Amino acid sequence: MRIGLFALLTGMLFALPAAAQEKPIQDTIQNQLNAFQVDDFATAFTFASPNIKALFGTPENFGAMVSEGYPMVHRPSAVTMLELREVAGNLWQRVMITDEAGKTHLLDYQMIETPEGWQINGVQLLRAPDVGA
Repeated sequence: MRIGLFALLTGMLFALPAAAQEKPIQDTIQNQLNAFQVDDFATAFTFASPNIKALFGTPENFGAMVSEGYPMVHRPSAVTMLELREVAGNLWQRVMITDEAGKTHLLDYQMIETPEGWQINGVQLLRAPDVGA
């Protein structure tokens, strides 16, 4: 019984750091999505990590990449924040986005904490699970 209780408490303690960050991380992602909705690429760019900013250089380049490569992020019709998890020391927020055509997409946002707050360090579009009858 002691071992079971110890395992439960240990698991809860490891979950606390990620859970404590959930709201600010989700707010960062939602704020960037809100900026994309109105083509405010300058504001959307502020939520990108220094690595992403260095890679794209300007808000216009960043906005072009998102609008062409991630149209569901550029113009989502519905957004649902799913689980926040830690993988190899990195925090990943899973997000379900429905695009304007009604298709659902799963994305993982890698988040980093900077002096400016939580920022997006990358986005992975996840492959839809195979569905068969």
